[in-house]
Amino acid sequence: MIDLHTHSLFSDGELLPSELISRFNALGYEYIAITDHADDSNLDWVIPRILHVTERVNRFSQVQALAGIELTHVPPQLIPELTREAYGMGACLVLAHGETIVEPVPAGTNLAAIEAGVDILAHPGLLTEEEALLAVRMGVHLEITARKGHSLGNGRVARLAERTGAKMVLNTDAHSPGDLISETFARSVVLGAGLTENHFTVMLENSRNLVRKALTRISS
Repeated sequence: MIDLHTHSLFSDGELLPSELISRFNALGYEYIAITDHADDSNLDWVIPRILHVTERVNRFSQVQALAGIELTHVPPQLIPELTREAYGMGACLVLAHGETIVEPVPAGTNLAAIEAGVDILAHPGLLTEEEALLAVRMGVHLEITARKGHSLGNGRVARLAERTGAKMVLNTDAHSPGDLISETFARSVVLGAGLTENHFTVMLENSRNLVRKALTRISS
């Protein structure tokens, strides 16, 4: 299992990064990404700290943790610049907090994030077909989420991804211990979105390819 969208107490999660890693390790995960919420106020504070702890803890852990970031509720016009800055600061993965239907995310966020070429558009809510097609061209992955509330958009995202050929990944958007899921539950989330067991396999491989891309960034 791979989860590329999790949060620690560096933003609004409940756990230290080390405990977050430890709990995923106990569930037998291969990789996770710690992707705490960020904007202009904390981007340069969060990324170095996640990098520091993951580099040290990974030496003693079966599950390997990647240092990512989730750009959250920022004006769409700032997303391209912040994406570039995040990569420049060493982030392995950049996510954008998509236009979930349960939060007042600024209109235009989905489009701006896709145009900026983020790795994953998280819980994109009422995604449009035009945005999904652009995600295909830009290589942006669309998230199917296990997170309550945000998951209300899973069916629409899944249908549009199927129609356009956009790549999907499955993540928990975990904030607390109760948000971590087993492989059995992960499969149920995929099936609940109207997808199939084969989609689950493909989504896992998509996540694995993102990990490979992230590791390449680290080594380059």
